[in-house]
Amino acid sequence: MSIDPSFEPGARQELGKYLFTADSIVEFARQFDPQRFHVDAEAARESVFGGLCASGWHTASVWMKLNIASSAVETREALAEGRAVPEFGPSPGFRNLRWFKPVFAGDELSYARVVRGTRPLASRPGWSILELTCEARNETGELVMSFDSAALIKFPDTNQTSS
Repeated sequence: MSIDPSFEPGARQELGKYLFTADSIVEFARQFDPQRFHVDAEAARESVFGGLCASGWHTASVWMKLNIASSAVETREALAEGRAVPEFGPSPGFRNLRWFKPVFAGDELSYARVVRGTRPLASRPGWSILELTCEARNETGELVMSFDSAALIKFPDTNQTSS
């Protein structure tokens, strides 16, 4: 059995879009990042951003929400087609988180993940590390956020991995 092509290096998965509204920006920021340019539109106009903008943590959290939702859809489709699905484990972390441009109310971001590769884990037989590049782009295609992520994955046939 060969590895699912969606886990081959270079495989890109579009996760979906998210529209950032002033209300969602303020609601998230009040709970998790209450800086003036995230919670107060008037104060934000006087800030370096020149307007109310989303917390970078908000943009990253939306990536995770859409990633989980997309994975659930992919799993349901695979099972409906009689295909085996991998088991996902926890993430050992991420690196290189960058926020390149501010995200303002009214911006709609498109989120994606790109497989960089997998490698077997000697410490956990049958498991591999799935390495991803994760991103968000604005309406004009400009990169707004990116990070490198990893997750444990157990393929249905534990002898399958790719580099």
